[in-house]
Amino acid sequence: MSNKELDPYTAKAQNNNATPQEKIEGLHTILKSVKTGMLTSRTASGQLHSRAMAPAGPFSPTQATLVFLANHASAKFDEIENDAHVNVSFYDEKSTNWASYSGVAKISQDREKIAKHWSSATGAWFGNLKDGVHKGDQNDPRVAVIEVIPQEIRYWIATQGVVGRTVDVAVSAVSGKTAAPGELRTITKHEIELLQGLQSN
Repeated sequence: MSNKELDPYTAKAQNNNATPQEKIEGLHTILKSVKTGMLTSRTASGQLHSRAMAPAGPFSPTQATLVFLANHASAKFDEIENDAHVNVSFYDEKSTNWASYSGVAKISQDREKIAKHWSSATGAWFGNLKDGVHKGDQNDPRVAVIEVIPQEIRYWIATQGVVGRTVDVAVSAVSGKTAAPGELRTITKHEIELLQGLQSN
């Protein structure tokens, strides 16, 4: 039997007809609702480490990349410098929507990017060390940018409300049919490059 026959859920839920604009709009719906994702990186010994991080705004309508402001003294920077391949995942418990970014992390201390994405709340994660240098503001030398440039984005978005999803699963369990109360969408590398081109214009 083919994989399609053995995995009827994926075959039924996969939507390959959505336009890049529809895909990015659906993705942004998830990000606006969840706000915090799990950034996963790999240690030199091969272990995977994840931590909760909130992407920094503002977001453009065609943005596919993720930008994080973080403390350059933290271990995640050593991991990214060892292996730049990362994953960032988001999950909305209420809607069951989820998104998974597979990409490459780029580290910089670009002051323009820091200024663009800085908010007063960000300083709380750094603290003022009272040494006249590490003040926990946007000019603090510890502040760095992690920009995740995705190579592929996969996400699932509900097409039915809570009641509809529950009924779909219940009916499918009884009938032997496959439940699919939502759509699986993939934003390909080519589509990401297209969106990045639109963003830069």
